[in-house]
Amino acid sequence: MQDTMRSIAMATGLVARAALWLAGIGLVLMTLLIAAQVFWRYVLNDSIVWTEPASVMIMGWFIFLGAAVGIREGYHLSFDVVLYVVPHGTKQVLHSKSDLVVAGFGAGMIWFGWQLAVKTAGNMLPSLGISGAYDFVPLVAGGGLIVLFSIARVARRAAGLPTARFGDAPVEE
Repeated sequence: MQDTMRSIAMATGLVARAALWLAGIGLVLMTLLIAAQVFWRYVLNDSIVWTEPASVMIMGWFIFLGAAVGIREGYHLSFDVVLYVVPHGTKQVLHSKSDLVVAGFGAGMIWFGWQLAVKTAGNMLPSLGISGAYDFVPLVAGGGLIVLFSIARVARRAAGLPTARFGDAPVEE
């Protein structure tokens, strides 16, 4: 079981690394688009109409991809005061419950993001010339990664392997 979980952890690690790279590239690209818009507007006294909606769409991607990687690495928001006074086994159960709640949130992102995409599929974004559904694809993709990473954390914990969460004691091998 532990060898299987190590293989899964390596695979999810590669997915997380790719997501983080895409998020970083998206952040740089958004910054360049906004800088170009400012230059065109204030220096050339003209405007590029598609940079602002494209930047907002790119921002959705790097926010949700980055959030999913944060879930995998254990950096999501939590209230850990009780964890300082409970035994290690109880701490593991509470971490797993937290991960399952986060997975449920990710599933909600998939479900409702998909519904939003379907409802806006017929709308065209005028400055980009693409369907309005594309605005919600990052929500669905980020939700999918959040579910994947959360379930992987629970499975690693169940197999006796450490997770990246601060406060989890590594298991001696």
